[in-house]
Amino acid sequence: MTWLQLSSVALTLISAWSTVAATHHEVTVGAGGQLKFIPETLNAQVGDQITYRFFAKNHSVVQSTFAEPCRPQIGGFFSGFVVNPSQDDTAPTTFTIHVNDTKPIWVYCGQRNNDHCQNGMVHAINASPEGTNTFSNFKSAASNAQRPSLTPSDGLPVGGVRKLHVDVGSNGNLVFDPSNVAELPRTVIEFSFNPANHSIVQSSFDAPCQPLDGGFSTPFVPTQQAPSGVTFEVVVKDTKPIWFYCAQTAKTHCQAGMVGSINAANTGDKTFEAFKQLAAKAPASNLPTHQPNVGVLKVNGTAVYNVNGVVFDSTKTGWDSSIVTDVPAPGYTYSPYMVAMAGGSVPENYGWTDRLSSNATEYLQAMQLMDHFVVQVLFEGYSKLRQGEWTGIPESIISIFGSMFAQALIQRSTYIESLQHFNKPTINGCRFNIDSSSFDEWLQTSLTATTLSTGAVMDIITQVEGQDHWMIAALATALGSKARMSAVINMMQNHMAASAPREELIPVELALGYVRSKYAVGGTCGPEADSLNSKADLPALNITAKETQSGTGRLTSITVSLPSSNGSRYVAWIGPWGGIKYSDLDADGKTVVPEGLSGHVWIAVTSAKGMRAKEISHSALTAIEKVWVVDPWGHDG
Repeated sequence: MTWLQLSSVALTLISAWSTVAATHHEVTVGAGGQLKFIPETLNAQVGDQITYRFFAKNHSVVQSTFAEPCRPQIGGFFSGFVVNPSQDDTAPTTFTIHVNDTKPIWVYCGQRNNDHCQNGMVHAINASPEGTNTFSNFKSAASNAQRPSLTPSDGLPVGGVRKLHVDVGSNGNLVFDPSNVAELPRTVIEFSFNPANHSIVQSSFDAPCQPLDGGFSTPFVPTQQAPSGVTFEVVVKDTKPIWFYCAQTAKTHCQAGMVGSINAANTGDKTFEAFKQLAAKAPASNLPTHQPNVGVLKVNGTAVYNVNGVVFDSTKTGWDSSIVTDVPAPGYTYSPYMVAMAGGSVPENYGWTDRLSSNATEYLQAMQLMDHFVVQVLFEGYSKLRQGEWTGIPESIISIFGSMFAQALIQRSTYIESLQHFNKPTINGCRFNIDSSSFDEWLQTSLTATTLSTGAVMDIITQVEGQDHWMIAALATALGSKARMSAVINMMQNHMAASAPREELIPVELALGYVRSKYAVGGTCGPEADSLNSKADLPALNITAKETQSGTGRLTSITVSLPSSNGSRYVAWIGPWGGIKYSDLDADGKTVVPEGLSGHVWIAVTSAKGMRAKEISHSALTAIEKVWVVDPWGHDG
């Protein structure tokens, strides 16, 4: 299974995602030996999930039409058959579907033996309570349906997620549970880690405790929690046997019987028992170097893309909210999980000089406050995504935001560690008002935070020289990451990735003032923050009207509320790479958008024109504000 990637389809659909909390429904299939779905009917909303749990003896979940109750609907879902000898214990295999609309969904069991569908084993989602298409009429029609029932000819699951759940080391035992199963292609095998320290590695039959070249594997996962929240997923591609083991050498787990198989032969010389006996005599176990490999390692549903080394400490994976707003102590070490999510650890060599100038001190403090804001914004949204408060968001997108949050934490540490190294004051405890009432509102605030941070870093880099030259490399290492964050958010808003190749230079005083005046909670930043030159007292720039070009969607003019001033007033348009354009404001506060601008542009009303971007703060009459002009590579029509 390859890593989930951001697709053009996902990007197109993001703006339409529902932010209503989803419900997870569960339906039993054949519980207590009954030919029955329980509940037989249910109502579900768009975004809801429905998981089917199977009991004795051999059942399936098949979507049909109302008109043909015991025949598969073309393009409908099918679980495949799930064998379970128990009437009272659920099978380790489940089948889950997502509800995409509120149209009625008709379901039956396709087991021909004893004609399950015709004998009443049917089910409905969002059936009409009255009229012709009621569940009662559907069940009646099923009883008279043609026999035998039909199912998709290839017998493979489709239209939902068939998942086999395997416990790793449950109850302290050196076992996989279940350890020997038959499963259909397309089934997701979900391994769940239990307390102790285990791994999962694919092998061949002939070398039971050695990794198979190109096979799946995980690092060691030491945990004391049950459930740990750490899982590993692989997909069954075909019916060939799959062999796997735990590579823990303490107590020789593989040799002690902690092995497993999928689709092993029941007879002959390559059965599960034969594999287990061969493993008992195998030499010391081994584990590949790079993890995870082939499958998807997750913590509480969030994919972990890379683990440095073979040990993954799941006891340190929790997101500690205290490090979001508080300044970590000198020498603070981020967990391996967070470092892996960020794509790397904090810099090991800053190239610090003997002293830090007063200007550089203020720049580092300003960026620490700016990235306090970035970290809190990303933490706010990522927490909601992980907790399922915003639904319908693909796992790949959630993982991207997790990575952004981790990167922002590591980047903020550059400013904090530098100030601590020179014994300069750091900014403690700033809190911000963040609008996360919906995914879209939070996404907009995330874009504001990342573009402001990017622009301020660019401004500082242009002003640092002489004894503070080491700051250029320290700040520039984060610049690409910050721009990519903004670009990804651009795409999620159904815009082109405007921010990545065309970062705007934003005067740090204006960027900081915007954050302080619009988002900071009064009294939470402390005296060090209050002493910064942040231009927080400038009035907000209020845009009262916009005009766009028909067909292209290009912004052609805006009207703003005029700030008080005795002289001429202009709008400064801060473009990419420090470029800047000016336009005149008329008596009504209207101005024409200059040619050659695209993407997001920051603007401010000024009392003069002709200045460079980093000089705007000297004549600014308002705070800055962000506007979208047009798609840089086409149009927004």
